[in-house]
Amino acid sequence: MLLADQLVAPAGDLHLMAAALLGIVSVVLLISLLRVHPFLALIFGSAVLGVVAGMPAAKIVDSFTAGVGSTVGSVGLLIALGAMIGALLADSGGADVVVDRVVSGVRARWLPWAVAGVAALIGLPLFFEVGVVLLVPIVVLVARRLDIPPMTVGIPALAGLSVLHGLVPPHPGPLVAIAALKADMGLTLAFGLTIAAPTVIIAGPVFGSIASRLVRADGAALLVRPTRAMATDPSPRHVDPRAGGVARANRPRFAPTVLTMMLPVALMLLRAAGELWLPVGSRARGALDVAGAPIVAMLAGIVVAMFTLGLRAGMSRRQVSDSISGALPPIAAILLIVAAGGGLKQTLIDAGVGAVVGHAAQGTGISPMVLGWLVAVGIRLATGSATVATITAAGIVAPLASGMDRPSVALLVLAIGSGSLFFSHVNDAGFWLVKEYFGLSIADTFKSWSVMETVISVAGLIGVLVLRAFVSRGALL
Repeated sequence: MLLADQLVAPAGDLHLMAAALLGIVSVVLLISLLRVHPFLALIFGSAVLGVVAGMPAAKIVDSFTAGVGSTVGSVGLLIALGAMIGALLADSGGADVVVDRVVSGVRARWLPWAVAGVAALIGLPLFFEVGVVLLVPIVVLVARRLDIPPMTVGIPALAGLSVLHGLVPPHPGPLVAIAALKADMGLTLAFGLTIAAPTVIIAGPVFGSIASRLVRADGAALLVRPTRAMATDPSPRHVDPRAGGVARANRPRFAPTVLTMMLPVALMLLRAAGELWLPVGSRARGALDVAGAPIVAMLAGIVVAMFTLGLRAGMSRRQVSDSISGALPPIAAILLIVAAGGGLKQTLIDAGVGAVVGHAAQGTGISPMVLGWLVAVGIRLATGSATVATITAAGIVAPLASGMDRPSVALLVLAIGSGSLFFSHVNDAGFWLVKEYFGLSIADTFKSWSVMETVISVAGLIGVLVLRAFVSRGALL
């Protein structure tokens, strides 16, 4: 008999729900009030949950450790490889190349749309914070050059980065949810990109035109930002007059840069297509299964990036090595938080909380997609962390995925990811990052950034429900 089954009966549903609530409240209070690092807060919260639920101390330790190990093994490697590709993209000047080409080739009226597209493309391999540091200074300078409100192009840039961060792997939140719910990576990626496109449009150019009239942004951004490669690269640099960023004298070309960024995504999508349309056991499907495996796809991406964004762009072998190694220290905290979140998720499951939530959801008739979204919204508002919200919500609703088909599980991942972006406020580091980069007041940050995040969250959920309706009728698969 499973541990969950053993514990639910003697403890009682209300007891387990109270244990889960106390565990999550402990995490919230430690992060929000006592300013404890989320890594430690998740460990303490898992302990509180296990003790209140009546789990033996040894079992609490075993559950948490098992969750940490499985999460690092399935998610940690992908996060590290994604960070390496992002570092090469930033340090080689590849990100500037993409921005320069697109922004300089469009008219002013279409600039918000172009910026949203560039941000979404750059957001595939880059973490949100890195994307902001790279893109926002360029956006501010472009707005100044064209004499338009910074938020007209700033909101589309933030929307493109945020949507990709919350909905599309290989970002940490979606990856953890995929692992927790045992979702199909290729399907989740395909559905995520499908939902991301209209969501970026609504929350970016459309809402940006409104936000630019509601708030005043001074654009107090850091206009010249250093990269890791600058510390060791003796080659001369110039300031690109179109973008205003500091660039390498020999930057990668546009087409190889875009193809490198899209390679892991393309391989994972090809694998998903093969699973749908190729016969089981065929050589073609076997080859796609291997090439499109997330770890293989990301490894292929980093190998290609070392040449196209590194050596072919004028970087020496040492500079390539320094760029890759320099990508790892900044993500150490993210990896620890993700790992501890995996431990909390496993403790929730082994204590039987997930089973209780599953039974309760079946009794209320609430859609699993809506339930996952609501749970993620609550944790997001309390902790301010989209990643913590995704991890915890995935652990709570994981039992609901056991009886769902593959497309529905993938959509549940995206519903949770959408909920994790809801209404960023003062307990979210992203709130303050946006405020300072655009020179906004706190009130204006609420009216622009916080509302934009809410629009993304709601639009993402609507997209999930629309796709779910098509899937249920067999229109997609």
